[in-house]
Amino acid sequence: MARSDVFTSSSAKALQYREGLRAFMLRVYNYMAAALVFTGLISYGVSTSPELIQAVYGTPLFYVVIFAPLGISLFLGVRLERMAVSTAQTLFWTFAALIGLSLSSIFIVYTAESIVRVFFISAAMFAAASLYGYTTKQDLGPIGSFLFMGLVGIIIASFVNMFMKSDQLSWMISFIAVGVFAGLTAYDNQKLKQMYSDAWQRDQSEKTAIIGALNLYLNFINLFLHLLRFFGDRRN
Repeated sequence: MARSDVFTSSSAKALQYREGLRAFMLRVYNYMAAALVFTGLISYGVSTSPELIQAVYGTPLFYVVIFAPLGISLFLGVRLERMAVSTAQTLFWTFAALIGLSLSSIFIVYTAESIVRVFFISAAMFAAASLYGYTTKQDLGPIGSFLFMGLVGIIIASFVNMFMKSDQLSWMISFIAVGVFAGLTAYDNQKLKQMYSDAWQRDQSEKTAIIGALNLYLNFINLFLHLLRFFGDRRN
């Protein structure tokens, strides 16, 4: 094969890869955006019905709503490669619906205006972190390990504060969490490029887009909730 033919073939593969990566990232963000809309609609719909609020928070269903998303996320992470795309999609939307049920209380605690305001603040911060993570040439791997340890610390501190009920500790957790989830957003966006590269070779890009969307969705939800604590206006 002539050298020019090898160069042409390599260029074509590189172009195909870049176009595939752009399409992959678009699928990730389409999944994530649709899940956020789905979650928001369910949250708002439940908050307007006293009967549904009672069903979610006044019955054993509360424990399903709280703990089922964790089980789904762990199951997706472990079994994703071996499950059908339709199964992964069903679990993803079920996860978003359960989060919607669990977040219905924010429409009771905070004013609608402040929820919308904090949503756009969160979106701006999320977009900036995403853009940085996608475009930076710096390897964010070591930072990701540090942020993961910070996430574990937040979970432990939040669990302890369930018993201590300390406002000071709660504010400190939220302050640290904003930085951790903004950092994880940048890290996950950079990681998505490597995830696509691996999935592209195994024809697993659709399922990888779902798990990538789930990670970004969780980053956004957590970022939003902790910012809401700072900037949300409580109802009288």
